[in-house]
Amino acid sequence: MKRLLCSAALAATLATSAAAEDGPRLFTAEDVFDLEWADSPEISPDGTQAIYVRRSNDIMTDRTVSQVWIVDLDGSSHQPLLADGGSYRSPVWSPDGKRIAYMKRTSGRTGLYVHYLDSGRDALLGTFGEGPGDLTWSPDGTMLAFTMAVKGKAEKLVSSPNKPEGAEWAEAPKLIDRARYRSNGAGFLELAYDHVFAIPADGGTARQLTKGDFNHGGSLSFSPDGQEILFSANRNADWELQSREADLFSVSVASGALTRLTQTPGVETSPQVSPDGRSVAFLGYSNAREPFVPTNVFLMDRAGGNVRNLTEGLDRRAGNVQWLGRSEIAFTYQNRGVNNIGVVSTSGQRRLAVEGIGGTTIGRPYVSGTYDAGPGGALVYTKGSAQRPADLYSTRRGQTRQLTRLNEDLLAHRDLGEVRAFTYASSLDGLAIDGWMITPPGYQAGKTYPLIIEIHGGPHLAYGPHFSAELQRMAAAGYVVIYDNHRGSIGYGSEFANLLKYKYSSPDDFADHMSAVDWAINSGFADKDNLFIAGGSAGGIAAAYAIGLTDRFNAAVAAKPVINWVSKVLTADSYIGQIANQFPGPPWEHLDHYWERSPLSLVGNVETPTMLITGEEDYRTPISETEQFYQALQLREIPSVMVRIPDTNHGIAGRPSLLNAKTDYTLAWFEKYRVDPGEAEPAATGD
Repeated sequence: MKRLLCSAALAATLATSAAAEDGPRLFTAEDVFDLEWADSPEISPDGTQAIYVRRSNDIMTDRTVSQVWIVDLDGSSHQPLLADGGSYRSPVWSPDGKRIAYMKRTSGRTGLYVHYLDSGRDALLGTFGEGPGDLTWSPDGTMLAFTMAVKGKAEKLVSSPNKPEGAEWAEAPKLIDRARYRSNGAGFLELAYDHVFAIPADGGTARQLTKGDFNHGGSLSFSPDGQEILFSANRNADWELQSREADLFSVSVASGALTRLTQTPGVETSPQVSPDGRSVAFLGYSNAREPFVPTNVFLMDRAGGNVRNLTEGLDRRAGNVQWLGRSEIAFTYQNRGVNNIGVVSTSGQRRLAVEGIGGTTIGRPYVSGTYDAGPGGALVYTKGSAQRPADLYSTRRGQTRQLTRLNEDLLAHRDLGEVRAFTYASSLDGLAIDGWMITPPGYQAGKTYPLIIEIHGGPHLAYGPHFSAELQRMAAAGYVVIYDNHRGSIGYGSEFANLLKYKYSSPDDFADHMSAVDWAINSGFADKDNLFIAGGSAGGIAAAYAIGLTDRFNAAVAAKPVINWVSKVLTADSYIGQIANQFPGPPWEHLDHYWERSPLSLVGNVETPTMLITGEEDYRTPISETEQFYQALQLREIPSVMVRIPDTNHGIAGRPSLLNAKTDYTLAWFEKYRVDPGEAEPAATGD
C-alpha cells in the first residue's frame, strides 16, 4: 500500500516554511478577506471622471460589501463618494453630471437614493421590499425608470375557515400551479411579474407603466425626448415554457401604451436608442435547439424594421451593448479565455478596442469584466491579471491609463503561483485545447509536484489567465494546478461549443481532461502517483463522471454535481431550457440517453476516494443529486464524505468564509490521499 502523508505534519511544515525569512510569503485564507476589486464603472457625462463600485470582503460580517468611489480619468484624484457603511449598488450619473442615483440595501429593504455632488447630500426617493433593477435616467434628468417585481393574483382553490383571534394553526399549504415556481438563490417564488416603473428624480410616487402577467425588463432605454422607454419582454401566452423567446417593446411614459418593435423568432434584448434617436442597437440570438447559440449586435430603425446584423460571422456571445458616439457601438465578447471590448460601426465595420478586460470573479478564474462607454470615444473598464483582481483602467484616442491599484498593499507582498498558458491535443480526435497551469511559489524546474486538475462549470463558460483565490491557495499548498477550456467552452465558436451536444458529460470531455493530465506528466513536472481532480457544477459532473472511467486519481472533489440527469432535470430550476436545448427530448422519451450521461450509471466502477460539496438550498444542482452519489458510494464502501453547506444555494463560495471552507475541505481531502514521494526525483520527460 502507498504510505499516506500526515495532514497535520504537512500543515506544520508549510507554516514553518512560510514563516522562514527566506521562504515564500504564501497567499492564505486570511488574505481572502483583504482582497478588493473594481466593478461597474460609469463615466461622467463630461468625460472627465468615473464612478465605480469598489468591492471588498468584510471579515466581521462575512459579506462582500460595496462602496462607490470617484476617480478622475487623468489619474489626479481618487476618493470615496458613498462609503459610510452598508452596501451600495447600481450607481448611475444624471445626464447633467450633477447627481448620482444609486441603491442601498438596509434592514431587509432597498432604498433608491439620489446623491447631489455639489452639496454631498442624499435624497431618499423610496424604499422597496424587492430591489429595483435596470436603473436608468431620463434624458432631461427629471425622471428615473427601473424594473421591479409586482405580486400577481393567485388562484384560490379552497377557502379556509376563519381562524379565531389568538389561535395557533399550522402554516397554510402552498398551492403551486405554474411552470416557473422556484429559482436558485430566490427559493420558492411568489407569484410576481417584473414591470417597468418611473419615478420623479426629485421625489414622488413610483408609477407602474407596464401591465399583464409577463416579465418586462432587461436594459431600459429612453427615447431622446423622454416620451417612451424601450425594454425586452416575452408576452406570448405560453412564455413560461419558452426558453429562448423575447421581443423589444416601447411603452409610453404618459399613457402606458405598448408598441411591439420586433417579432423575430428568438431573443431580442438590451435595446439602446442611438444619440440622435433614429436607430436602436440591441442584442439578439436565435431559438435554435442547440446547447450554444451565438449572440450578435443588431441595429434597426427607431420605430422597428430594417433590422441588420452588424456582427454576423463573429460567432461569439456578444454582450453589454452601448453607443460609442453617433456611429459606433461597443460590446463585449469572449475569445480564447479573455473578455474583449469590440466596436462595430453602423455600417458593420468591426474593430477590437480593448483586449482582456476582467478580474471581477475572485474565486475561480472565469472570464469576466465590466465597462462603460463615454463621450469622445472614452472607455473605462475593469482589468485584472493572473496575479491581481480587477483594477480600473481608461482608454481614449489610443491612450490607456491604469486608474487604481487596489491590491498592491497585499499582493505585492505575497509570492503567488505563476500562471502559464499551454496548448495540447485531445486524445479523442486531436482537437487543440487551451489550458493554463499555476506553479507553486518556489517552483523548481526538474522536480515533480502533485497535480490538481480543476474543471470549470457551465459547461458553456470559460476559464482564462485570471486571478483565482481558490487556485492560488491550492498552489500555495504545494500543488501544480491545471485547468482547461475543453470542448463545450465558449470563446472558440459555435462548432467548438456544440461538440458536447448531447454529450455532457461523456467520454469526449473526459478525454480532453485526461489529455491535459497526460500532457502535464509527459512535460515532466507532474507526479503520476499524486493526481487529483476537482470541479464545480458542470466541473463537478465531469469529476464524478471521470472517476467512473478511471482509477488514476488519488482522490476527487465534486462540488455541486449532477449525478442523475433524470432526477436533475425534473427537480432543478433550469429544467425548461435544459431539456429543450441540451437533450434530444424529455427523459420519459429518452431514458437511456439520460442514464448514459449520468455519473450514477458508472458508480459501480468507482474506486476513487470522493468528497462531495453542495449547498443545502441549491436548486440548480439540488443536494438530492449529491445524496444519491454519496449513498451509492457508501453502499459500495468507497471512502467518501458529504460536505453540506447550510443556508446556501448553488453559489457555495458566495461568502468569504465559504470560499475558504470550500478550498480548505478540498485541500484536506487531497492531503489525506497524497502519497509521500520521498525525495523529489529528477523529472522524466516523455513523448
